[in-house]
Amino acid sequence: MKNCVLLKGPLSLAGVTVFFLLMLPFFYADAATASRTPRDAYVSAGTGDARILIPFLADDVASSSICGMVYNGLTKVDKDLTVVPDLAESWVVSADGLSITFKLRDGVKWHDGRPFSANDVKFTFETILDPATGCPYTGAYKDIKSIKVEDSRTITFEYAAPYAPALLKLGMGIIPEHIFSEVGDMRSSPHARDPIGTGPYKFIRWRTGEYILLEANTEYFGGCPGIKRYVYRIIPDESVQFLELITESIDSMDLNPYQYVYRSGGDSFKRRINKYKYLAHAYTYVGYNLRDPLFSDRNVRIALSLAINRGNIIDSVLLGQGERCDGPFIKGTAYYDDNVEEYVYDPDKAKRLLMNAGWADVDNDGVLEKDGMEFHVRLITNQGNQVREDVATMIQSDWAAIGIKTDIQVVAWAAFLDQFVKGGKFQAVLLGWTLPADPDPYAVWHSSSAGENGLNLISYSDPEVDRLIEEGRREFDPARRGEIYRAIHSRIHDAAPYTFLFYPYAEPAINSRFNGIRPEPAGISYNFVEWYVDDNKVKYAF
Repeated sequence: MKNCVLLKGPLSLAGVTVFFLLMLPFFYADAATASRTPRDAYVSAGTGDARILIPFLADDVASSSICGMVYNGLTKVDKDLTVVPDLAESWVVSADGLSITFKLRDGVKWHDGRPFSANDVKFTFETILDPATGCPYTGAYKDIKSIKVEDSRTITFEYAAPYAPALLKLGMGIIPEHIFSEVGDMRSSPHARDPIGTGPYKFIRWRTGEYILLEANTEYFGGCPGIKRYVYRIIPDESVQFLELITESIDSMDLNPYQYVYRSGGDSFKRRINKYKYLAHAYTYVGYNLRDPLFSDRNVRIALSLAINRGNIIDSVLLGQGERCDGPFIKGTAYYDDNVEEYVYDPDKAKRLLMNAGWADVDNDGVLEKDGMEFHVRLITNQGNQVREDVATMIQSDWAAIGIKTDIQVVAWAAFLDQFVKGGKFQAVLLGWTLPADPDPYAVWHSSSAGENGLNLISYSDPEVDRLIEEGRREFDPARRGEIYRAIHSRIHDAAPYTFLFYPYAEPAINSRFNGIRPEPAGISYNFVEWYVDDNKVKYAF
């Protein structure tokens, strides 16, 4: 097998969806890691390949996860989702909230041996703010008025207005100025596929559609990682992933509900593989392209939501491994409005709303028509996610019951993003969002985030929501911020641009030879650099 050059040992790899909690993974190291000798390899995999390994251009889970291992930001979040130093050693925020001065760690080096400095930080954020870069996260930095390098280890950000999530957002991965300063187009740069960072793992190799190989950075300022090599394999089929997991050809995967409930309860599985379970900071939804006239009527969108039996989806597809979602924030937080009126499954009410909107089955063929046009929806989702494919089938059945004809299109991940989602060339999309620690929803819900490089995929636009989003970014009082985001939740829910479906449970399974895994509010991968394998259990020797 040609890939066996990666590791010494039997290596037949398949997939695992990367289960990092946030868009950018984070790592926390304790003193014990500093003296640890890295050993063994951690073989993971996913249904889709990475697309680009530049942190502020990475807008998919695979790319962001690899970037999180290779790069560092000024800050990160710890196990309790609290912002803590990373490349920054400390910081001072001015009394008016308009400036933040960071003191950087001393002695940090890029993976090529060059010293890291404040100039790299300035270069990174000026590149993000350059419209020519096409960064999808520019909205998080648009209020930066100036960036001043005080000396090689001190840098000050001046803001035009107070920005509450600033410290969290400055956790974006920093790129090396000496590598990228002469690059015209970031996306076509060789280092978009051959990254040099400061993080706990160094990039070694990327074979498109096959694997990405990383190796421990033994000089990492946060302590040497306990695992020497990290291998991310691309395998689109979840059933193949599971077979590879139980034969121990891969070390982890995110189990789907069927695998968690029915395939992983045996004694043999439990002896060799540990399972974990927690409510994911993520939700699954159906989004309606608001540029399509079919979805311009709010009552039509509400009808589509009322026609979907979410309880049945959670029971039948998720096998109870999820909870209902009714809005764009983390359930149980101060930002989630528990008072919104749920769109409870009610196909009869859905039919009435559609009839009032002018839709009727005039020829008795079971499909609604209006002005000579059938109510015909194309629902797209990504290949390799069996849960989404099953959910799409149930939605198709539910919509058929009220006279809506639905075609399901399942598309390979790269084509799904590039040919459909990014250009808004879809009618309805079945997808999911991972929710960051700070509730600021600018990137997904502000009208300025619509367009080719934005994450407002459905072109949602509401001036009042825009105003509230901007107010929420300026507000530092937690109670008032809670009020603002609950108002955003209520208004988005009322407009029904999405059918919010469910929060899934994250159910990762990891080979039991790995030690140091401690589930926390941040999930389980926040301290990956601390994971290790005992000498007598090492599988791959180097």
